[in-house]
Amino acid sequence: MDIKWKNIKQWKMIEKQIKKILGRDEIWLLLGAAGILFGSLLLTDMLSYRYVTTEYNLFQGGIMNLCFAAGITGIIMFWMLLTGKNWNVQSEYFFQEWEKKQKKLMVSASVIAAFFLIASMVSFRYRLRHSWVYGNLSSAYIPVGTVVVQWIVGSLVIFSYMKKKLKLHMENLKQINQKSLEAALRSEQMKVDLISNVSHDLKTPLTSMVGYIELMKKEEPDDVLSDYIDVLSQKAQKLKEMIDSLFDLAKTSSGNVELKIEQMELNCLIEQVQADMADRIAESGREFVVMLTKDPTDFMADSSYMYRIFQNLMENALKYSQENTRIFLKSSVIPILEDGNPSKEDPQEARQKVRFEITNTSSYQMNFTRDQIVERFARGDESRTTEGNGLGLAIVNTYTAALGGTFDVAIDCDQFKASIEFLK
Repeated sequence: MDIKWKNIKQWKMIEKQIKKILGRDEIWLLLGAAGILFGSLLLTDMLSYRYVTTEYNLFQGGIMNLCFAAGITGIIMFWMLLTGKNWNVQSEYFFQEWEKKQKKLMVSASVIAAFFLIASMVSFRYRLRHSWVYGNLSSAYIPVGTVVVQWIVGSLVIFSYMKKKLKLHMENLKQINQKSLEAALRSEQMKVDLISNVSHDLKTPLTSMVGYIELMKKEEPDDVLSDYIDVLSQKAQKLKEMIDSLFDLAKTSSGNVELKIEQMELNCLIEQVQADMADRIAESGREFVVMLTKDPTDFMADSSYMYRIFQNLMENALKYSQENTRIFLKSSVIPILEDGNPSKEDPQEARQKVRFEITNTSSYQMNFTRDQIVERFARGDESRTTEGNGLGLAIVNTYTAALGGTFDVAIDCDQFKASIEFLK
C-alpha cells in the first residue's frame, strides 16, 4: 500500500512539473508534432514498394487521416495562439484585424494544400504508369483524398478559432453597451431627480417672494421704489414660470404623468390658442396668417398638454421672429401607408395623420441643428437679446413624444418651420 501511494504521489508530482514546463501552446505543439509524425510513418508505409490489399490500405488510410487531423489541428492551434497573444478583442479595429487574419490563414492553408495535392497527383500518375509493380492503385488515390480531407479539417479549425474570437468580441461589445446604457440611464435619472427636487425646493420661497412683492405694491410707494418693485415683480414672475416649466419638463421626461386622453379638433385648438394670445400678438407687431384645412382634424390627445404645446410654439415664433413679419399657421391631413411614409394613393383606405406647421422669419442667424435646438436650455439666439429661456421647444418635444406624436424642425435660410404630427 505504501509503495502504491508513493507511486501515485510521484505521478502527481511529475504531472505538476509537466504543466509547469509545458503551457497550453506547447501542448498543442506536441499534439501536432505527434500526429504529423505518426501520420507520416503510416503514409511512408503505404507508399512503400510492396503489394497489399485495398481493404488494408483503406484501414491504414483511415488511421493515417486521424493522425494527420490531430497533427494539423495541433499545429494550426499552436500557430494561431502564438500569433494571437497580442490580439485584443476589445480593440476598435477588431473587425479589420479579424478579416485580414482569417483571409491570411485561409490563403496559407490553401497554398499548402495545393502543394501536397500536386505532389499526390504526381505520385498517383507515377503509380498509374507502373501499376504492374503495385498491383492496385489504392495506395495512390488514398493520399490524394487525404490532402482534401486534411484541407477541410484545417479550414474547420481556422473557422472555429476565428468564430470563438468573434464571439468574445461580441460579448465584450454587449457588456460595454450594457454598461454604457446603464450609466446613461442613471445619469438621466439623476438629472431628472435633481431638476425635480431643486424646482420643488425653489417654489416655496419664490411663492413667498411674489406674495410679499404684491403686498409692497399696495403700500403706495414713491415713483422710484414703485419702478423697482415692478421690475422685481416681472423678474420674479419670469423666474416662477421658468421653474414651473422646468418642473413639468422633468416630470414628463421621467414618465411620471397621468394623461387624460380625449378626442380633440386640431383646427379648434389653433383658433383657441390664437384667440387667447390676441393681445400679445397685436402688441408684437407681427401678423398671423392662418391656413386651416377643411378636412376633419379630429385626433386623440391630452387637451392641457396640447394647449401648452401650441402656446409654446406660438410664443417661440413671437420671441424669435423678425419684427413686422408674418407668421404662418397651417393645418393639414396627410394620408400615410402602413410603413409610415406619406402617400396620396387611396386616401380613403390609408391611415391618416393631422399635421400642424408654424413658420416664421428669424431675426438672427440660425446656425444650429434640430437636435441642438430641442435640448433643454438651448437657444437659437446665442446673443440672448430675446426674452426666451431655452425651454420652449424642449417642452414641445417632450410633451409631443409623451402623447405619441412626432415633432420636427426645418430650417431654410431665414425661415424656421416647426411641425407636429399625430395619428387620427
